[in-house]
Amino acid sequence: MRRADLFLLLTGILANGQELHWENGYDQSLEFKCPAGQSISYIKIQHDNHHEERMWEFGCKNTFNSGTDCFLSPYVNDSDQTFTYECPPHHIITGMSSYHSNKHEDSRWQFYCCRSNGQCIANCEWTTDVNCFDEFFHWTVPNQNYLVGAESYHENKHENRRWKYKYCSKVQC
Repeated sequence: MRRADLFLLLTGILANGQELHWENGYDQSLEFKCPAGQSISYIKIQHDNHHEERMWEFGCKNTFNSGTDCFLSPYVNDSDQTFTYECPPHHIITGMSSYHSNKHEDSRWQFYCCRSNGQCIANCEWTTDVNCFDEFFHWTVPNQNYLVGAESYHENKHENRRWKYKYCSKVQC
């Protein structure tokens, strides 16, 4: 095997000592759901200026002790539009879905939301922007908190989005 091929193989398998788990390719749609009983624990995004698009990676954490009632939201935005989305009261984000438009160099977004009986959310906060345009970022849901909302705006100059997230703690109802 040539050195260049071996390098590409190894960098494709490992990054900072961790396997890459990108959920989509550049300019591709995204469809991610945590396993049953879990919710999103971190969001990692790789940006490529050539493609003006991002690849997404997610982590999940144990969240629900019993069966859940889940649904996929309708699209929350049109291409190039700002959106603010929050799951209904006492629901937690367990996945994200997007459809990428090459014409607009932007995506339309949907969110998976789940709720478990007897568990409510409280003490919610919004982050400030967690990224700048055209950059890699990694955001982790704060310890003992759960992701419940997202806000994003698109800028045509960068053909990119900036993100904020809403997180809450869980309490017994």
